[in-house]
Amino acid sequence: MRAIISVSDKTGVTDFASGPRGLGFEIFSTGRTQKTLTEAGMPVNSVSDITGFPEILDGRVKTLHPMVYGGILARRDLPDHAAQLQKFSIQYIDLVAVNLYPFVQTVAKPDVTLEEAMENIDIGGPSMIRASAKNFPDVIVVVEPADYDLVLEGLRSVGLDHAARRHLAAKAFEHVSAYDGAIARYLSRQIMM
Repeated sequence: MRAIISVSDKTGVTDFASGPRGLGFEIFSTGRTQKTLTEAGMPVNSVSDITGFPEILDGRVKTLHPMVYGGILARRDLPDHAAQLQKFSIQYIDLVAVNLYPFVQTVAKPDVTLEEAMENIDIGGPSMIRASAKNFPDVIVVVEPADYDLVLEGLRSVGLDHAARRHLAAKAFEHVSAYDGAIARYLSRQIMM
């Protein structure tokens, strides 16, 4: 089993990641989250190990790759999906824990520049969240540290049931919607200035 854990809010991430790790998950991460987990002594792989491609453009492109999205979006109940993954040597991704760049906190600063605001718009994170939430029967998506315990309890017992997975998927879409709304409101205000 594989998990991608890449969070801006590092609250509880080390304890959370140790749960799936202890249950046999292979953990993949990016940038500062990978550094945080590594410094805590946790074996963690780079998402580049999945993609076979380094992070580029100052980290703007890390996870946008078929090796990531194929593993997230493949339906486990469709033999054709399994065959395509096998053909391209793509492995399933079972858990995605992502929260987004701190756009709202950034634009709340009185002296923030438009360039700084734009650099704090997350692209890969919302895409992974949406893909995972779309495929919630097969992929657990976590966007809030407050849900770490729920997920760990489910993983340690019989697994997360359909209702819990659907609940997490709904929260994930709400998270991305609120994020996009904040960006739209900020940019609309810039037009009026």
